[in-house]
Order: sequence, then structure tokens, then C-alpha cells
Amino acid sequence: MTDNSKILARDGRNGDFGPFFANWIRHPIAMGAVAPSSRSYCRTMVEKSSVAIEGPILELGPGLGAVTRALLEKGVDPSRITSIEYSENFADALKQRFPEINVIQGDGFDLDKTLGERRNETFAAILFAIPIVSQKASWRQNLFRDYFSRLRSGGNITQLSYMWKPPVPAVPGVFSVSSSDFIWDNIPPARVWIYERDLAFSEIDA
Repeated sequence: MTDNSKILARDGRNGDFGPFFANWIRHPIAMGAVAPSSRSYCRTMVEKSSVAIEGPILELGPGLGAVTRALLEKGVDPSRITSIEYSENFADALKQRFPEINVIQGDGFDLDKTLGERRNETFAAILFAIPIVSQKASWRQNLFRDYFSRLRSGGNITQLSYMWKPPVPAVPGVFSVSSSDFIWDNIPPARVWIYERDLAFSEIDA
């Protein structure tokens, strides 16, 4: 793991609530949250992710960088992190906060277009924090099928969600889903959903 103490010291304890609330007022539905994720929630997301596998890490919907900071606190080399943020304001803020990581302002639902020349790259882990529950379940499952095709062997997807059931239903033969315990200091209480290849009969690895 990498010593990111200088980056974290420079970042200090930046508060996310002010900028978060300003953007929430303008785009409450698109934000998909009523407050920034708590530190313990973000740390749980990182702990449940497969970042220990060698290779690049893809962060989708980083917002102002709460999970990004948790990745750095974990000791993840910032050069491994690619963060895709749809909001131009948030992407610009994230670039200023953590210039060492690769921030792309673009659509996390269209990775071929957003990643460009890197579209065929595979990732050790995908950390997902984009609101999608308003979409049909079949659409969500197809989206995660695409994400799993971009994961290295042993890689997983972790997702932040307030839902009591999996935001993306499991697809037998493709991926299974489990969850962390509820994190009660988050507003509202929430948990991390963990998606892993269904190794019983994976159509991806066949």
C-alpha cells in the first residue's frame, strides 16, 4: 500500500456538506442522497471492495470525493484511481481536491464513450455510487453485466445504497449479491452492497 499521508494532510478534513447541499438544491433527484456519505460508510465501501487486487480502480459517481478519500486512507496509490463524475462542478472540485487521481467528467453509464482509448481496460474493483433505482431492474442488471465484463478475475463491485433489498438484483451465472451490516451513523442509515461473479456457473469466464 502507498503512504498517502501528505495528500491527506493537504486535504485536511474538508467538509462536503456545503457544496453538497448547494448542488442538492439545484438537482435533488439526480443527487440521489440527502447528505454526504459518512466516513464510516465510505470506509466500509472500500473495505468490502476488491482493491487489494493488482490493477486500476474505477470509481463511478465520486461526488466531492468522500469515497476517494477513503481509498487514499486505505493506502491505495492515487495513480490507480480513475473517478468518473457526471457533474462538471463536482468533477472540477474533485480535481482540485485530489489532483493526483485521474478524474473524468463524463457518463458512468456509457463507459466506452467516457473512457475513450481506455475502453478496453479491465479493473481490479468498481466502486459505484450513482443513483439508478428509478431505472427498470432489467436495465440495471444489463448495466452491471457490462461492468463485470470490465473486471479482472476476483474483482467486485461495491455500491452505496439506502435500499433494504439489492438495488441490482443478482443474475444467476453472472453475479451474486450480498451486503454489509447497516451503517447507522449515515444519514439515512444505509449499507454497502457487494456484487461478485457467480462462480458456480459464470457465463463471463466460460
